[in-house]
Amino acid sequence: MKQHLKPGRVGHIGMVIAMVASLLAVPVLAQTYPAKPVKVFVGFSPGGAVDLIARAVGQRISGPLGQPVTVENRPGAGSNLAIRATIDSAPDGYTLLLAANGLVANMALYQPQPFDAEKELTPVSFVGRVPVVIAAAGNNANLGSVRALLDAARAKPGSITYATPGNGSTPHLAVELFVRAAGVSLIHVPYKGGSPAITDVIGGQVNLVAVNALEVLPHVKSGRLKVLAVMSPTRAATLPDVPTIAESGFPGFEASVWYGFMAPTGTPRPIVERLHAEVQKALVSTEVKERMAAAGGESVPASIADFAALIRSERQRYEKLVREANIKPD
Repeated sequence: MKQHLKPGRVGHIGMVIAMVASLLAVPVLAQTYPAKPVKVFVGFSPGGAVDLIARAVGQRISGPLGQPVTVENRPGAGSNLAIRATIDSAPDGYTLLLAANGLVANMALYQPQPFDAEKELTPVSFVGRVPVVIAAAGNNANLGSVRALLDAARAKPGSITYATPGNGSTPHLAVELFVRAAGVSLIHVPYKGGSPAITDVIGGQVNLVAVNALEVLPHVKSGRLKVLAVMSPTRAATLPDVPTIAESGFPGFEASVWYGFMAPTGTPRPIVERLHAEVQKALVSTEVKERMAAAGGESVPASIADFAALIRSERQRYEKLVREANIKPD
């Protein structure tokens, strides 16, 4: 007598076969990866720090991978367009995101929450930091240090203004963290980008500017700006004579712009580890170190676990800040 499989049993066997096939496919996929170019989404326009870093690292890892690593700029919505494009891509290792602080800050800034970075993206490799700096006009004799800034802010509360690239930008959030630590009040003046903010500080319309280090370097060299402090945990190689906020009376303070590669959740672990290894090797190369320094920052090798821990802690910090300070994005 012939035996007939019941429909439910056939479906169960089919599911088992599919699961086994998918498990077997992962090692094969990892062995043949990459078989085509790898794309990196960047949520900012060409020429900025994120773009420069993505291209520097991408160019360096393309050789070992044996495939081109291309950068696609998707500026807009505080980098949310690039983040969403990455999340919606196939989790096959051929689409990455070079993320910055906005990845975690935007989950608190934008309502409804546009994405969940911890669920929809997986960390691939931390890259490094570019310090946020606080600077004044070069001819402003009254604001030559953090101590002078705090004395002026306490003598006349609400009299000191500071410009940033916009509401909810990393420099804005960094200064908010600082003023809360210092117990002073500064008036925020948001701009549509760092360049117009710097122009008005040099022109005397605003007292201070907070931007990433890359944007101030040409003006520091010309004497039109002077940097009061960097917000990184250590002094910046490009500004070795400038103290950190931590050195200026606030031990442990840090509010840098950080960068790291992310991939869509579900990307096979062997591929994530391969990409992580190649990026980590690139970060210690002289070429990438020099290009990171040219962007005002430093490369920082780190484990995948450390990067994941940073994302969790930064998410908590920014959620608390945005809620308590009632910060809204532009």
